[in-house]
Amino acid sequence: MEWKPEAIVRRDCRQINVGGVKIGGKAPISVQSMTSTDTLDIEGTLLQIRNMYEAGADLVRVSVPSMAASEAFGKIVKASPVPLIADIHFDYRIAVDCAGRGAAALRINPGNIGSHERIEAVCQAAKDHGLPIRVGVNAGSLDHDLLKKYGAPTPDAMVEAALRAATTLDDHDFEDYAFSVKASELNLCVEAYEKLALATDAPLHLGITEAGGLMSGTVLSSIGISWLLKQGIGDTLRVSLAADPVEEIKVGWAILKSMHLRSRGINITACPTCSRHGIDVVGLVSELERRLADVRTELNIAVMGCVVNGPGEALHSDVAVCGAANGKCLIYEKGQMVGKIPCEEAADRLESRVRSLVLEQKTSLS
Repeated sequence: MEWKPEAIVRRDCRQINVGGVKIGGKAPISVQSMTSTDTLDIEGTLLQIRNMYEAGADLVRVSVPSMAASEAFGKIVKASPVPLIADIHFDYRIAVDCAGRGAAALRINPGNIGSHERIEAVCQAAKDHGLPIRVGVNAGSLDHDLLKKYGAPTPDAMVEAALRAATTLDDHDFEDYAFSVKASELNLCVEAYEKLALATDAPLHLGITEAGGLMSGTVLSSIGISWLLKQGIGDTLRVSLAADPVEEIKVGWAILKSMHLRSRGINITACPTCSRHGIDVVGLVSELERRLADVRTELNIAVMGCVVNGPGEALHSDVAVCGAANGKCLIYEKGQMVGKIPCEEAADRLESRVRSLVLEQKTSLS
């Protein structure tokens, strides 16, 4: 009997709807990112959004720092393939304006929006247009009184900041909100989410903020986010990287796939290679990732350097290749060896078989 991991039991929470994407209430965990372009550059921003969509983004957040940017945001919304979240700080009028220009949700910090009347105006605009609000708490921008009370950013300080914001929204009869409590320090961030998960039934947006560049940020985000997901905590996520936001989407999906929480596209298992390898594993994996980036059907490919572990991995793969001797490699399908071919033909053969399997699956479902 094949071993399977124990299913993760998701945390119970209420649900919000972000432009048709449901978050919380056991809905699939959504993957999102944020544009890094100037929002006034409408075409450049749309290009980035479309690239993120192609990579698998369920939602995209766009910074809206001015009324001019809000006008541009409205035009971007009309052409976007995914729901857009307007990210606003300080000026409540921008939030009100974005709500009327097609935003799927608002991301605000009630602490910097201003007076009771201004928060009331934002909540009313969100209600009028049926929009949820994400309250974003960041360890680097806690209120001064909380820093004085706790002496430094701590998990308790971050949770108190979130619950304080919730009280503000609740006082305005607004309950359609989600939280994030992000920090760049891994353990601080994780503990804040763990404590907040016990203190609220609101959906939680996961992320390790300012995690770093592509490699270091991927490592920190993968550890922190998967640590929380394993506990059933988290309803949507963003992997924050100092890199192309498309990479954030790719890493987010890789995390969810590795945790068996969502599936999409090709999963490639590959050995780290050693002196026994009879095929260019690194080059072949890179080539297959490039060629098969458009595939959305879930399929498993194994690329193994030699026959030590190759046949075993092939048993669990739809298609597999294993380096052999004399410039040859073995090809497997559904665990069965189907032939031996020159190594230089491996990329073509695997791509052909994957696309055939995708077509067969689509035909069987039609």
